[in-house]
Amino acid sequence: MLAALGFSMVAVFMYLIMSKKLSALVAIMLVPIVFGILGGFLTELGPMMQEGVESIASTAIMILFAILYFGIMIDSGLFDPLIAKILKIVKGDPLKIVLGTAVLSMTVALDGDGTTTYIITVSALLPLYKRLGMNRLILATVAMLSMGVMNMTPWGGASAMAMASLGLDASELFIPMIPVMGIGLVWVLTVAFLLGRKERKRLGVIELDSAHQSAENTGLAATTLNADYKRPKLVWFNLLLTIVLMASLIIDFMSLTILFMIAFGIALLVNYPDLKDQQERLAAHSKNALAVVSIVIAAGIFTGIMSGTKMIDAMAVTLVSIIPDSFGPFLPVIVAFLSAPFTFFMSNNAFYFGVLPIIAQAAEAYGISAVEIGRASLLGQPVHVLSPLVAAAHLLIGLVGTEFGDLQRFAVKWALGTTTVMTVAAVLFGIISI
Repeated sequence: MLAALGFSMVAVFMYLIMSKKLSALVAIMLVPIVFGILGGFLTELGPMMQEGVESIASTAIMILFAILYFGIMIDSGLFDPLIAKILKIVKGDPLKIVLGTAVLSMTVALDGDGTTTYIITVSALLPLYKRLGMNRLILATVAMLSMGVMNMTPWGGASAMAMASLGLDASELFIPMIPVMGIGLVWVLTVAFLLGRKERKRLGVIELDSAHQSAENTGLAATTLNADYKRPKLVWFNLLLTIVLMASLIIDFMSLTILFMIAFGIALLVNYPDLKDQQERLAAHSKNALAVVSIVIAAGIFTGIMSGTKMIDAMAVTLVSIIPDSFGPFLPVIVAFLSAPFTFFMSNNAFYFGVLPIIAQAAEAYGISAVEIGRASLLGQPVHVLSPLVAAAHLLIGLVGTEFGDLQRFAVKWALGTTTVMTVAAVLFGIISI
C-alpha cells in the first residue's frame, strides 16, 4: 500500500511539473501533503515536514551565499582581465579562439548559473566567430560542455537538489568529485582543441584589421552590466579571496556554509562599502538566489514526508525485488549513465526529487551508500544542459543565432563523451564503485 502510494505521488509530481500544470516549487510542497493525508498521516505531517526542512537548512544557506558571492565577483569585474587577455591572445587563430572559449566559459561558470555564463561568453567572443566565419555551433557547444561540468558544484542546481533529496552534506558529496570534475574539464579542453584544429584547417589563421579591434571592444563592453559597479583596483584582492575560498573548500576545515557566508561578507564590504551599493547588489542577485534556494527549502517537505511515512522504504523494497541481483553491484555506474537521458527528458526537479531517492534507498540493499548514488547521479549533467527543458539553453540558442536541433545533433556526442570520461574517472578514483 505504501509503495503504491509513493510511486503514485512521484508520478503525479512528475506529471504536474513536466506538463507545467504547477510550478516545481508549488508541486514539491503540496503534492506530498495531499498524498500524506490520503495515507492517513494527517496528524503526523507537521513534525515530518519540520524535520525535513531542518535537515536541508544548512545546504540552502550555503547555496544562497555562494550565488551571492559569485554574483559580487562578476559585478566587480573579477573576470574582465581574463576576458581581455583571451581576446588579446586568440587574435585570428580559430584554434586559440575555441580554447579561449573553453577557458572563459569554465571560469564564469563557477557561479553555477548558465544564464550568466552564456551571456558573458557569447557577448565576449561572438564578434570573433562572426568576423572569422567560424561555426557558431562550436561556441555554443563548448560553452554548454563547460556548464555541464561546472553545474556539479554544490551551489549548482543538480548538486543542490541531490543533497536536498538524499539529506547529504556538501563536503561528502562534492569534495570527492573535484578530481572527476578536473578530468571533465580536461576533456572539454580536448574537445575544444579538436574542434578548434578543425576550424583552423578549414579557415586558416586570419589577420584581423583595426576595424575588428572595435568589435572586440564591443564584445568586452557587452559583458559589463554597469561600469559603476566595476572595481578594477580590487581585482587582485578578489582573486586572492576566491583562491583562498576554493582552497578552504578543498581542505574542508570548516563548513561550506560558514565559508561562503564569511567570504561573501568580506567581498561585499570591501568592494561596496557604501550601504546603498550593497543593497543594490543584493537586490540584483536576489532573483537567481531565490529561484534556487526556495525550491531546495521546499524540497524539505517532500523528503520529510517521504521518509517520515516510510513510503521511500516501501518503494525501495519494491524496486529491489525487480532489479536482477546481478545488476545490483553495478547500480552506481548504471545511475551515472541513466542520469543523462533521465535529466534530458525530464527536469532536474523530477529526477532528483522523484526518482533518485528511490534508487538510493534500493541501493542500500546491495551495500551501496546514498552518497555514492548521489555522486553518480551528477555525471549526466553534461547531457542535461542540452535539454529543451533548460531555460538557459534557449537563451544560448538566441544569443548564438542557431536552431536547437542543429545544436543538439552537433553537441550530443561530445556531451555523452564528457559523461563517459567522468564516469570512468569516478570508477578509477574509487568515488563510485563497480
